[in-house]
Amino acid sequence: MKSTANALLNKIEFPVLLAGLTIAGGLWGLVELMEVARATTPHAFDTEILLAFRHASQPDSPIGPPWLQGAMRDITSLGSSAVLVLITTATIVYFLLMRRPATALFVFVSVAGGQVVSSLLKHEVDRPRPGLVSHLVNETSFSFPSGHAMLSAVTYLTLGSLAARFLPNRRTKIFVLGLAVLITVLVGTSRVYLGVHWPSDVLAGWCAGFAWAMLCWLAARLLQRRKVVADSE
Repeated sequence: MKSTANALLNKIEFPVLLAGLTIAGGLWGLVELMEVARATTPHAFDTEILLAFRHASQPDSPIGPPWLQGAMRDITSLGSSAVLVLITTATIVYFLLMRRPATALFVFVSVAGGQVVSSLLKHEVDRPRPGLVSHLVNETSFSFPSGHAMLSAVTYLTLGSLAARFLPNRRTKIFVLGLAVLITVLVGTSRVYLGVHWPSDVLAGWCAGFAWAMLCWLAARLLQRRKVVADSE
């Protein structure tokens, strides 16, 4: 039994195993956080973290120097629909010009599919925005999950994984993928700082975004492997 398990693990490539674990962990986290979002009162960790970004005596005043508020607005724009659509469109056009329509389709399906999943989750949970603190940017959609957090994860991880395929060594691959994760984390954090999301909204966005990005990557990898096998027959 043990030898069979070891043989199976040896056949599974580490990136595939890591992607599978990410999908499983992301879906589990999303389900758990949906229960938090559906509760009639905010969870203690939601209120505590949200208020930690505000002055104790003035909950409408964010912590930090004056320039930090502007910086957070700039960072949050990296996860906005306008910026992500621009980046995605430019990437798709690039791959079409390079005569790689399959890669262009992969980018489109990953990002557009992520947007659809995000919208479905928002309408399913129907969670209002936090009313505990003032909003430093205007938002009108439902709160759960954070679309900025989810779609930045989907977009930047998808582009990072594509870029990593063409990089020469492991260090540069790790740097690019790490940068994609860092941008995603900063965008999500900015949403809580600006008061437009509960922390659980952002965590759910990360869970869903990472899971969706890895699912698309696995699907693309499987289709690519099948094409190689079919071409060799």
